[in-house]
Amino acid sequence: MISTSDRQDAVKLIDEARAEGARLQTACAELGIGTNTYRRWVRGDQAARPEAVRPVPRHALSPEERLQVLEICHRPEFASLPPGQIVPRLLDEEGRYVASESSYYRILREHGEQHHRGRTRAPRPKGDPQRHRVTRSNTCWSWDVVRHEAPWKRAVMKEHCRWSVAADQ
Repeated sequence: MISTSDRQDAVKLIDEARAEGARLQTACAELGIGTNTYRRWVRGDQAARPEAVRPVPRHALSPEERLQVLEICHRPEFASLPPGQIVPRLLDEEGRYVASESSYYRILREHGEQHHRGRTRAPRPKGDPQRHRVTRSNTCWSWDVVRHEAPWKRAVMKEHCRWSVAADQ
């Protein structure tokens, strides 16, 4: 966010340019801001935006509904399932729709329960590629694929085996 002093400096520069005959849109474009932004800065509406009190949407889940979502996720038959499977299964088996899949994820994340759910193993971070150290000949073999250009419109692939030896120093 742009600081108040920078905003005031920008407004002064634009006002000076307009006093010398420049158009508002051109002066704002020089500073990289829009004309609506300039007008908002002149009115002074921008200062309280981060601290503004925003109303709760009418369709937001009530605290009781949020607790109901957590209780459903804690039930033994749903404890190991992700929300993408809980919502349709709950609708099929019980004919209930409490909240959307994304709401389930959001509520679980807010309560620190959004982790790997299910019987499969949790994903592990990939490490660095495996490195091989060759200390003598005939210990590390690899395949090398070389692309050769042909005079006609197709390429011929050639595979050959080669071995490499590296000595420690």
